[in-house]
Amino acid sequence: MPKARHPRRGSMQFWPRKRTRHSLVRVRSWAVEKTAKPLGFIGYKAGMTYVLANDNRPKSTTKGDKIQLASTIIECPPMIVVGISFYKFSKKLSSILSQKLPKELAKKIQFPKKTVKKFDDITDYDDVRLLVVSQPKLAETGSKKPKILEIAIGGNKDDKIAYAKEILGKEIAISDVLEGVSAVDIRGVSKGKGFQGTVKRYGVPIRQHKSEKTKRGIGNLGAWTPKRVDYRVPQPGKMGYHQRTEYNKHILKIGDKGEDVTPKGGFTKYGLVKNTYVMLKGSVIGPRNRAVLMSRTIRPTKTKLDAFDVTFIKT
Repeated sequence: MPKARHPRRGSMQFWPRKRTRHSLVRVRSWAVEKTAKPLGFIGYKAGMTYVLANDNRPKSTTKGDKIQLASTIIECPPMIVVGISFYKFSKKLSSILSQKLPKELAKKIQFPKKTVKKFDDITDYDDVRLLVVSQPKLAETGSKKPKILEIAIGGNKDDKIAYAKEILGKEIAISDVLEGVSAVDIRGVSKGKGFQGTVKRYGVPIRQHKSEKTKRGIGNLGAWTPKRVDYRVPQPGKMGYHQRTEYNKHILKIGDKGEDVTPKGGFTKYGLVKNTYVMLKGSVIGPRNRAVLMSRTIRPTKTKLDAFDVTFIKT
């Protein structure tokens, strides 16, 4: 007789199962990069389409064939560097803001009264990060309030501060971050599902028609003793709107204008893609219009940039 196996309902990998406080993710760890360049970029999810591409992977079963791939379009209006943050032992010491700040930033934060600081005043630090803001007004997201985030820089300490001084107050394009990169990590917030029961929330099986009280629910809340409900027991609650990371999303194409990927009339519930865009293989977490963070891969794979040669894009 085969061994009886009953896996638990609901993975403990994602725990606690609670909603994020912000629509833009926070990053706990960044990839290691030798050259001085930003390690992340804020984009906006426009929608999905499909493409026809030649499979150039050497060990693929469809090598040399033309295959169909689902793809996601991420619109990437340029970001503005509004400040530089200094860290010592992962503790923030101080910040230097640009003299010219976007007026839309006032919708997000309150400007400090005194912003005059010099680089020579800060000496004892071991890390430098860029304080960047997105520009949703350049895209058809329906929002003018920018997203603000601290992004790490590659290279050593001297290269970081030299690059930060040069880029302060200027714009960063997606090509500055993804130059020569074949894959990225996508950090985003999933769709909110609202209040859901145990069947949809945890995958609990529906009970038979002769069951008492309920069909779409668990049989009991646990053992008699200890006299309390364990936190692992599946129960109804709010579902979705979680921060998640998708690793190694392959880049199919980086385009300058969205005319070659935008369908007639624009993407449903989004509109026209007017800026530089990134086409990624497969789906991306979150609904349309949501801001996602594309970052350098923490655990890169051996997939090359020319693994797929796109020949046709459905518009």
